[in-house]
Amino acid sequence: MLRTVPGFDFWRTVLSHGWYALSPFSYDAVLRQLSRVLELGDGTVVHTLLRGMPDKSVGVTATSSSTLNADRRREVERQLRTCLRLDEDFSDFYAETRRHPHYRWISRSGAGRMLRSPTVFEDAVKMICTTNCTWALTTLMAENLVRRFGTVGDTGYRTFPHPEAIARSTEAVLRTQCKTGYRSPFLLDLARRVADGTLDVESWRTTDAPTEELYRHMHTAKGIGPYAAGNLLKLVGRYEYLGLDSWVRARYYKLHTGGRRVKDSTIEKRYTPYGRWRGLLFWLEMTQYWHDDKFTV
Repeated sequence: MLRTVPGFDFWRTVLSHGWYALSPFSYDAVLRQLSRVLELGDGTVVHTLLRGMPDKSVGVTATSSSTLNADRRREVERQLRTCLRLDEDFSDFYAETRRHPHYRWISRSGAGRMLRSPTVFEDAVKMICTTNCTWALTTLMAENLVRRFGTVGDTGYRTFPHPEAIARSTEAVLRTQCKTGYRSPFLLDLARRVADGTLDVESWRTTDAPTEELYRHMHTAKGIGPYAAGNLLKLVGRYEYLGLDSWVRARYYKLHTGGRRVKDSTIEKRYTPYGRWRGLLFWLEMTQYWHDDKFTV
């Protein structure tokens, strides 16, 4: 069981964006369960099944061919808490939402936490795989990467690949077997730089660097442009950038301009008054209809 914090909502966190559908995550919408395959530091592969409990805690069933001793159980808990953002303080964010009538649904409902992967490397790879393509292709690329490069446990479950596993591959393999297209050299370069230690993406979650500096640093990874960097920032707990792409632009036009296109600077100006929370408020406003469809607020 994972203990949670006041206001936490498990299923809203799961459905906060599309990561729940990307391998090695999977989900059951009827039972409201999230599945995740984890690899522990000692190489143990663990399949976990998560579900929200009536007391707002998260029930966890962990299965492995290896004995899950106390140290392994603690690592499973740590990784899952990372995915669900359980140790991130949202009190200031909810205070901000309560100041604006059109955002008060957020604090009432417990929305705001965005599901993420156990590692920044996985989030970065997946973000690159969302660029300039359909969601169906993104899903296929993630599945192929896991199938081709992931660590396989004795029970047949596969983890997300280590950077080293992708780094040892070739652009041709990525293109033909993983269907990653033009992203292939970017993914290969990212994996190799992370594997050889010249790019420390995991530090992106813990650095004290100003957000603007971190945003620029993310751009040093090939394939991570303004859209990808803006959204990766949300997954490391920085919300100053909107992360605009064609989908959210279209949503904005529909909600605010009657379908008329406007400059990105016009969109950004609208959210500037919300300060460091503007990117998260923008995302939740653009996706509010998801919540309206699936939940009673």
